[in-house]
Amino acid sequence: PLLAWHFVAVQNSVNPMLAFCRGDVVHFLLVKRDDTGAIHVTKQRQLHLHYDLINFTWINSRTAALLDSVEKLHVIDRQTQEELETIEISEVQLVYNSSHFKSLATGGNVSEALALVGEKACYQSISSCGGQIFYLGTKSVHVMTLRSWRERVDHLLKQEHLTDALALAWSFYEGKAKAVVGLSGDTNKRKAVIADRMVEILLHYADRTLKKCPDQGKIQVMEQHFQDVVPVIVDYSLLLQRTDLLFNQIYDKMSENSVAKGIFLECLEPYILSDKLLGITAQVMKDLLLHFQDKNRLENLEACIVHMDITSLDIQQVVLLCWENRLYDAMIYVYNSGMNDFISPMEKLFKVIAPPLNAGKSLSDEQVVMGNKLLVYISCCLAGRAYPLGDIPEDLVPLVKNQVFEFLIRLHSSEGSVDEEVYPHVRTLLHFDTREFLNVLALTFEDFKNDKQAVEYQQRIVDILLKVMVENSDFTPSQVGCLFTFLARQLAKPNNTLFVNRTLFDQVLEFLCSPDDDSRHSERQQVLLELLQAGGIVQFEESRLIQMAEKAEFYQICEFMYERELRYDKIVGCYLRDPVRKEEVFNYIHNILSMPGYSAEEKQSVWQKALEHIEELLSLSPCKAADLVAIHFGEQIESIIANLQDQFLLFQFLRSLLDPREGINQDLIHLPPCITEQFIELLCQYSPDQVLETLKVLEYCRLEETIQITQKHQLHEASSYLLEKKGDIHGAFLVMLERLQSKLLMLTQDDESSAQPPLLEDIEDTLMKTIALCRRNSHSLDQQQREALWFPLLEAMMSPQKLFGSSQGRYSKSLKSLTMQVLNNMAAFIALPSILQRILQDAVYGKGKLGEIQGLVLGMLDTFNYEQTLLETTTNLLNQDLHWSLCNLRASVTRGLTPKQDYCCICLQQYKRRQETADEIIIFSCGHLYHSLCLLSKECGTVTKGLMRWMCYKCNSSNKGGKLRENLSELKKGSG
Repeated sequence: PLLAWHFVAVQNSVNPMLAFCRGDVVHFLLVKRDDTGAIHVTKQRQLHLHYDLINFTWINSRTAALLDSVEKLHVIDRQTQEELETIEISEVQLVYNSSHFKSLATGGNVSEALALVGEKACYQSISSCGGQIFYLGTKSVHVMTLRSWRERVDHLLKQEHLTDALALAWSFYEGKAKAVVGLSGDTNKRKAVIADRMVEILLHYADRTLKKCPDQGKIQVMEQHFQDVVPVIVDYSLLLQRTDLLFNQIYDKMSENSVAKGIFLECLEPYILSDKLLGITAQVMKDLLLHFQDKNRLENLEACIVHMDITSLDIQQVVLLCWENRLYDAMIYVYNSGMNDFISPMEKLFKVIAPPLNAGKSLSDEQVVMGNKLLVYISCCLAGRAYPLGDIPEDLVPLVKNQVFEFLIRLHSSEGSVDEEVYPHVRTLLHFDTREFLNVLALTFEDFKNDKQAVEYQQRIVDILLKVMVENSDFTPSQVGCLFTFLARQLAKPNNTLFVNRTLFDQVLEFLCSPDDDSRHSERQQVLLELLQAGGIVQFEESRLIQMAEKAEFYQICEFMYERELRYDKIVGCYLRDPVRKEEVFNYIHNILSMPGYSAEEKQSVWQKALEHIEELLSLSPCKAADLVAIHFGEQIESIIANLQDQFLLFQFLRSLLDPREGINQDLIHLPPCITEQFIELLCQYSPDQVLETLKVLEYCRLEETIQITQKHQLHEASSYLLEKKGDIHGAFLVMLERLQSKLLMLTQDDESSAQPPLLEDIEDTLMKTIALCRRNSHSLDQQQREALWFPLLEAMMSPQKLFGSSQGRYSKSLKSLTMQVLNNMAAFIALPSILQRILQDAVYGKGKLGEIQGLVLGMLDTFNYEQTLLETTTNLLNQDLHWSLCNLRASVTRGLTPKQDYCCICLQQYKRRQETADEIIIFSCGHLYHSLCLLSKECGTVTKGLMRWMCYKCNSSNKGGKLRENLSELKKGSG
């Protein structure tokens, strides 16, 4: 173990602390004495290391030196447990094994344990005194101590690590450095000493940077050289708050090189923008403006100006620069902060945007930006905020508000022409962006509640707004509507003091609902709707408003008014007459009828209104109307169907209602079968191609009646499908056969010169569907019934071939190919001899030559050969698989069994030592061995069909509760 004492300062008192070490763990124990004189030992902290210690030495109360078993010295900070430095001291050749471990008093008789410890014992070889540590080597004594803070900084400077030296010095300045030696006195005194040293380093750094600047090469190399250094110098100068040093000595040095000067000026930008650097000397500010102007970084320049102390600026130079380069934010800032002039910036901006607006021209992008800045500036002034950031001094806020209001409501501008219209500033802002200008006024009015003069301004500007907009036809309906929406919101406030003549609202209503103006219909309607929603409804007579809205076809306005009166049935008509929102009527009706919050009378009126307009709803969207009917009008479906006169509309309605593919829940619909049959009848008329697919998904239909409908319209496939579904397989087949024969007849009557590929494709399609019908049902039929299907089909395909001569070989070849498909499919259900006999007995082929049927016969034989080969190959594969399985089974059965042990698992006696000659030895495949008598005693043997079957006792016992595993045993007879 290692022990080391030192006095440390803890909580304004100095007490001894013991460092106790063993292995790789250090415990710090603080010893204190209380007021009664009792001594207390408390554990302060514990340090876990990744190496084994052989010595612990205090350097001072905050720092310790730890020597590990491989002679590496570790300097540790006690409070943070941070390792500050590691030094290799093997060259010291430290002395180990002092006299205490040699047992000289006992003649050198040392135990092995003591001798082992002595190899690493160096208690008397290391000592500390006055912050120094002495290490005794075999040839010399070495002294180690901590460098002072100044020596540590100078050491880095000698190595030309100036940035690291500054960082270390700053850590001393902040008090964050570890193992600090050489700093005394209070905090301010220590900081002053360190700051002086840092100033020396900064000046040295600046000189060294200029001297080591590359003389030749690309400009980028020089820029990178200064970019690596100058920001460091600027940063530490500002951290030390030595702007005098930065803008005098250092700036003068950097000005010697144009590249260094530019980098220096650019480094100031982030500090200016973060308000860490407010004051700059006039010369530096002038150079900064010129530099950014030369680099065309005007946005950066503007951002810097609005953060600068105005006293450091040449106001005339900056204003001229800002106006020439369109730096409006900076210009406004200079006027406001430098001259307390809040009106001149507005005058300058108005002069730019007013002429094109008054002439009715569109503004350029630059003018739009100026107009937006003007609105924001006015808003800031009226709210007491500085532009673009900060706040106006409190003593100036009332004055600024009054000046801005007086400027806005001027009857004429200062340099206005003779024919200038009244209130040019208000007029210009209204033309530029009516909504945003009124929003600015609305925000301003919020602060006018308790200001009598401001209330007068409020009424005055409202009167001006009305005079400018109502008496002038230059404004659009949207702009006029914005004004009256703004007024309606102000008038609706509880503490309203504004007065507006009600007749003005009537004039606006006439203007917006004017039937002579069809342009901007949706815009005028939206404006009026916003006006009503903002509280303007109280300014109108409601009956007259509804009348004018209906006349102007403002159906959203009508909806708004009817909803106030709870006349929801009227709203249904509004939706139906509104060409833009017709489709929304379904959702509206559904919501009224299904959502809570409406009375039974209200729901009934909407229900009745929807029923009256059901035909119109169906014309609009049959699918949505059917969905609505299924949910809310289930009991009226039959009457709706009966009253529909348009047959095609009825067809669309029934298809949407009854076809499950349309997505309507069929559980909601309970209709008599006649309705379904009516739908199928209409489907056969209007969409015969979809009858079959619809019948496949249709859930409720009577087969007999449906078959009659499809046969009436000669839809053979649909009739065949229904007959098959009914169970009349032969009838279904005859329908398809009749269709096939009719198409074959058309083919035989075809003119030689005409070509009808679609007819052949139609024949092939019909044949494939007929074959599929026969294949689906042949499995459930007997031989005679199968022949009744397949042979007529074969005859139908063979008959036309006799009629074709050599000139019609193109049809003959196609028909033979189709006939072969019939033969190939029927061969799976009809015996081959029967097919051949039927072909030879056929009236068409029986009297002809063999060559005429040679193709059919050879095709059948090829099919037979193919299937025979396939059967033989499959049989061989199965036989090989069976043979392999049997071989494996035989090998496993005949394989010898090896017992796990040479004794019986029940009696535990070796089977060779038993004397009962009649006893048999039984061994299982699991490796357990028993005497037969032992197994019988445990009831593990049963007789089945004269054969004794044994069960393994141990396996049987371990598998209790599950399925018992039985192992056929191999019996070996012999004496024990």
